[in-house]
Amino acid sequence: MHGVSPAHDALIALIPRLRRYARILCADAAAADDLVQDTLERACERLAQWRPGSDLRAWAFTIMHNLFVSETRRPRYRLEAAHDALPGDTAGNVAPDPAAGWVEALDLERALRALPQAQRQVLLLVAFEDMSYEQVASVVGVPAGTVMSRLSRARARLRELLEPGADGVRSAGPRLRLMK
Repeated sequence: MHGVSPAHDALIALIPRLRRYARILCADAAAADDLVQDTLERACERLAQWRPGSDLRAWAFTIMHNLFVSETRRPRYRLEAAHDALPGDTAGNVAPDPAAGWVEALDLERALRALPQAQRQVLLLVAFEDMSYEQVASVVGVPAGTVMSRLSRARARLRELLEPGADGVRSAGPRLRLMK
């Protein structure tokens, strides 16, 4: 089924990308789906504000970023996040069957979640959404130099978390090996 306009169709085509980004930003799938839904509602309501010819993807990701930041500032979210971080909470820490091949994916997800939010957002937008530094800067509202700095720190921290290294620090669980 086609949307009302080409811009609506383009928004619909962005749903998988928005969903992928939201799943990494949010602690659970339901919260990610809510964020995508809220983003799409706001984008549709404000589609007249989008300038044809400009990057619709960056515009939609900016909306998602702003909604996520607003939500994380609410006291309710901070209480839920604090609960999720309690030691001994095993609700989200069920060990997968290594034979299922999910260990590496879970290691990467764990490592991504260990990054500070600002670094994780920049890394995901550059690496997974293939956005330019300028596009990411527009989405998150910082200068391009800050994007490059955050990206560099995020990559370095991921290397520390995923590679057995000389730093002597080991994360909980197995680590990924980088293949060349």
